[in-house]
Amino acid sequence: MRPGRIRTLCIPALVLGLVAARPDWGQGQVIASGPRSCPAVALTFDLCPVRTGTGYDQRLIDYLVAHRIPATFFLSGKWIARHDEQVKQLLQVPFFELGTHGDLHAHLPLQSPEDQRREMLGPVTMLKVKYDRRTSLFRPPYGEYNDDTVTLARDLGLRFILWNVVSGDPDPTLSAEQIERSLARITRNGSIIVLHANGKGKHTYEAVAYFYEQWLPEHHLQPMTISDLLACQRSEP
Repeated sequence: MRPGRIRTLCIPALVLGLVAARPDWGQGQVIASGPRSCPAVALTFDLCPVRTGTGYDQRLIDYLVAHRIPATFFLSGKWIARHDEQVKQLLQVPFFELGTHGDLHAHLPLQSPEDQRREMLGPVTMLKVKYDRRTSLFRPPYGEYNDDTVTLARDLGLRFILWNVVSGDPDPTLSAEQIERSLARITRNGSIIVLHANGKGKHTYEAVAYFYEQWLPEHHLQPMTISDLLACQRSEP
């Protein structure tokens, strides 16, 4: 079994950079970006469980709603269980899309296939049973996976979503300007950007506001949900 090729941060240490991955858009494949010909990017926000704090960046969410910015959120089962009102709030926004992020935010490559299956299905079941919301988007905790994870995602009908732009927002040593420069340097057409909406990003709000109000318009790009980005009509350059 191969180790996960990427490790992201629902923990406060992060290396800024790109993820090398093929641009697959089919179900069951590991998806790290959308079509390069699409003049859009996907802003994605992980909602991992936290030990301290509210676990929810209300200011960020209010900004996204006020500006009608499409976004995709990946919710862990443990986070869902502790944030009923916030889940309901996210579900009410028509330009938000919800995916899942594991049940307990476990390291999947260290688990048996049976345990991986339970970790992957936990939040999917919670969203369906408690909130009557079906979702097929899945992001593995920490960005870690092995061959079993990919096979299980395919067998369960899940779209395996990673990213190719790391924001670095949970790293408390990074300033808003550093995050903004990194996003500007590596974002391209079709990029999937990973951020956090669980309150661990000290400068997530500022970085998103800069990105949406300045950088994206300057580069003639628009934000989309993951599903819309992957379905984006590819046109000739």
